[in-house]
Amino acid sequence: MIFWSLSFIWFKEANETYRPVTIVFIRLIISVILLSTYLFIKKKFMKIRKEDRKLFLMLSLFEPFLYFLGESFGLTYVSATVGSVIISTIPVFATIGAWLLFREKLRIINYAGIILSFLGVLVFILNSSGGISFNMKGLALLGLAVFSAVGYNLTLSRLVDHYSPVFIVNFQNALGAILFLPVFLITDYRSFIGTHVTVASFIPILELAVFASCGAFILFAFSVRNIGITRANVFTNFIPVFTAIFSFFILGEKLSVQNVTGMIIVVAGLYMSQINGRVKKTGDALILTGKTA
Repeated sequence: MIFWSLSFIWFKEANETYRPVTIVFIRLIISVILLSTYLFIKKKFMKIRKEDRKLFLMLSLFEPFLYFLGESFGLTYVSATVGSVIISTIPVFATIGAWLLFREKLRIINYAGIILSFLGVLVFILNSSGGISFNMKGLALLGLAVFSAVGYNLTLSRLVDHYSPVFIVNFQNALGAILFLPVFLITDYRSFIGTHVTVASFIPILELAVFASCGAFILFAFSVRNIGITRANVFTNFIPVFTAIFSFFILGEKLSVQNVTGMIIVVAGLYMSQINGRVKKTGDALILTGKTA
């Protein structure tokens, strides 16, 4: 959770030198190299069944392609803390999606948590006059990231029983890099060629690839295997809290009492929405819930 929280900070730092698509594309390339090396050494590459090829394409389209387009461009309009609060609502929407498609039953406290989390987001983004205090374009793009992550999780539920988590993430990132390649060449290539690349400016991208795209996922998958999905997912509620703390110390972002109050409400709502509320139908589908790519 600390690595995923820091990813918002690292993106902000990388965005001072590189454009969003460049950051995502290079991050994916590095993560694919690292995970492919791991799979090669461990001899854990797997053959994809013919009937699953379309699902893998959908998976990559949702995340990393649409997810990172929404998140990366969204973060150029809002602060790292606001971004983390919006992204932290992914488990709530995943819960709603699972209920709509798989009819997973929820308890009353779970529904109350979903409503409370929405109220928390409103408290966080509304100003004293009742208007939106943050850039609407940024919120809309982050909303795209959230719904893309939900589509990703629902698609993932049909693959996770047949393939290892590391293999799935590596393959989706490889397809994601292919999808991002034409976008990178059209929008960012000339800018990237003209950018003076230094070690200092490249370090945030390296941190995103190593710690967020690889390390955090492997640690989370290991945790799920040892303490279970529900208990592991509760920890994702700490992402906006950690991000706010790191943003304060590293980026110098300021937090108002209203911001802190909204953040507390969101975290409380997220926690309530996850309390022992799932009938284990899609089970391991939620292993990769959240910022997995």
